[in-house]
Amino acid sequence: MDKWSRIFIAGSRGLVGSALVRRLRRGGYTNLLTPEIDELDLTDQRAVAEFFVSERPEYVILAAAKVGGIHANNTFPAEFIYLNLMIQNNVIHQAWLNGVKRLLFLGSSCIYPKLSPQPMKEEYLLTGLLEPTNEPYALAKIAGIKLCESYNRQYGTKFIAVMPTNLYGPGDNFHPENSHVLPALIRRFHEAKVQGLTEVVVWGTGTPRRELLHVDDMADGSVFLMEQSDEAIASELLNYPRPCFVNLGTGVDVTIRELAEKVRQVVGYEGRVLFDPTRPDGTPRKLQDVSRMNTLGWHAKIPLVEGIRMTYEWYRENCIS
Repeated sequence: MDKWSRIFIAGSRGLVGSALVRRLRRGGYTNLLTPEIDELDLTDQRAVAEFFVSERPEYVILAAAKVGGIHANNTFPAEFIYLNLMIQNNVIHQAWLNGVKRLLFLGSSCIYPKLSPQPMKEEYLLTGLLEPTNEPYALAKIAGIKLCESYNRQYGTKFIAVMPTNLYGPGDNFHPENSHVLPALIRRFHEAKVQGLTEVVVWGTGTPRRELLHVDDMADGSVFLMEQSDEAIASELLNYPRPCFVNLGTGVDVTIRELAEKVRQVVGYEGRVLFDPTRPDGTPRKLQDVSRMNTLGWHAKIPLVEGIRMTYEWYRENCIS
């Protein structure tokens, strides 16, 4: 991409999209298309078509999605599959119709089977049953990958994808019911500290393992791929039947119990931490094999404890009245 290229960031106000905008601006890109949701409804086929014709983006980063934790996925499965399919279909199809030079689709590590071998390699996609609690969301993301792959095969497009592991950082969702595990822990421990509670209860057994990636690392890895020449990514991402996507993560995981302890220490909460085994654990382990991304020349940089500290500071400055 040239510094003056017209770059459309779909979903530019979310956790992922805002990090991408920060990274692009820091990299000197000045011609960013970042319409608000009230300006462009990505589920509206006609509106998306008109946007592409009028704004003529040369590059597209598809970060828009309906997202949430276990509770939200269990409660709103129809919304998670319908909205994500609509967004993806509209944006990817219009990118082809309007000659976009390269599109980057943001997926999720939940695409892999619940009992996938660990660490998870890209070729493990569609080799087993999905985790039931987020199956609708995972199916939508898998469809997005296959849509990119199919357009590449039939039309010669250069549509690629990244599968970030569990993301966290500035702009995260700290809702008490609909957030992911790390922001939920930050909020819970902070409120317990402020209220002087003697114990905090964490969902599940504490034994599942999770890999976490700071959202600024995600943005850096994504822009890294967009900046590579076609020749640099051709063998890895544009060479069917090799997957058109790569895992994006740290290659290191922790148990939920270990994660809770790290958050407790950063927040400064001194009470007890209890686990509720009647609550769902989700997938037992989600560790990605990041060797393909490392081979391309990119590695994550932000250590977990430093990332938690940065996220907690953002939470205190932006989410506490």
